[in-house]
Amino acid sequence: MLRPHVTSGLLRQRSFRLLWIGETISQIGNAMAVVGVPLVAVLLLHAGVFAVSLLTASAWLPWLVIGLPAGAWVDRLPARPVMIICDLVSALLYASVPVTAWAGVLTTGLLIAVQFLAGVASVLFMTAYQVYLPSVVSTSELIEGNTRMQGSASAAAFAGPGLAGVVAQVLGAVTALLGNAISFLASAACLLGATPAIAHPPPAAPGGARQQSLRAEITDGIRLVFGDPYLRQLSLFWSAANFALTGYTALVVIFLVRVIGLSAGSVGLLTAVPGAGGIAGALLARRVTARYGTARGLLVATWAALPFALLIPLTGPGPRLAWYIVGVLIAYTGIAVGNIIIAAFRQSYSPPGMCGRVTATMRVIIFATSPAGALAAGGLASWLGIRTALWILLGLAVLSGLLLRTSALTAGRDLPDRPSPPGR
Repeated sequence: MLRPHVTSGLLRQRSFRLLWIGETISQIGNAMAVVGVPLVAVLLLHAGVFAVSLLTASAWLPWLVIGLPAGAWVDRLPARPVMIICDLVSALLYASVPVTAWAGVLTTGLLIAVQFLAGVASVLFMTAYQVYLPSVVSTSELIEGNTRMQGSASAAAFAGPGLAGVVAQVLGAVTALLGNAISFLASAACLLGATPAIAHPPPAAPGGARQQSLRAEITDGIRLVFGDPYLRQLSLFWSAANFALTGYTALVVIFLVRVIGLSAGSVGLLTAVPGAGGIAGALLARRVTARYGTARGLLVATWAALPFALLIPLTGPGPRLAWYIVGVLIAYTGIAVGNIIIAAFRQSYSPPGMCGRVTATMRVIIFATSPAGALAAGGLASWLGIRTALWILLGLAVLSGLLLRTSALTAGRDLPDRPSPPGR
């Protein structure tokens, strides 16, 4: 069974330490972009609600376009060079936004193109990262490794939006995106410094797997995920939750700016609250799994925390900002705990040589709903108003937790380490 393991030596491992440092810096830049890109669209380009939603959709659309082949490509290629190339490409893309803005040629269409191409790089990077981490730490260290990575990502998500808001307030919205470009360069430098000889090599793929066609490898990944009661149901749950939460993300900046009437700096501070929830979730993950187990811990974290998201639409000026802070903080704490448990489970549960395809297949299922969620949010907000759209989307997020109520996920205390043999 996949159980939490406490270790104190991960940061002494050079490859993990460099991965952790590089990703922390990169996540700060990403968190700045989450606020920076919509602020550029709203404040500089005066984009409407639907255009801002389209920006969010374009960042997730690459999962539909290349998500499945990305998993097979990553299983064939060394993960670290793939990650380095993706970092360099992303740095160039985000650096192009302030350059074109200062040249007076930045348009909403160009911003959408940058989001889409950076999304392509993100698909490959995120898939390769899921393969790379289990090669750096042992199976028993996966909970700890994912907890540390989630904790630093959440800390970055806490600091990044506030930093982006302050930079946008003082120096302009486009300048905040330079931080994202620089962070990708820092991530690439850390990965370049990591030792190629990994501490815990992953098991080799079965003989002849490399001779399969790309289509056959993709099909193997799809068949495994849809045929497995754990992988299938976790994918369906996060797909439904992601539809709603991406729609919420597409509207939150414009909600805080145009409905609540906040400045760029205040928006940055408030959009840092999910990061604080992520930090809390990372701190709590091992305690939750130690007390309840990985399976029941996932259910507790999801069912107890997600309903607090319904406080967010109650947000208003002054003291009513507390509804946003409390709702986001508790909901995202539960989300972070669930993310850590699911990531560690997927990495240990995937058969040898298939982690990339399992990761990509699951993420295609999950993120395929992101563009639809963002566009639905724009349509609902244009039709019914932003606040009503948030009520609908966050209500759907809460209801998505019902998809975890299956016999496979509720029968035992812990999630298994590997699929059951055929016939069992």
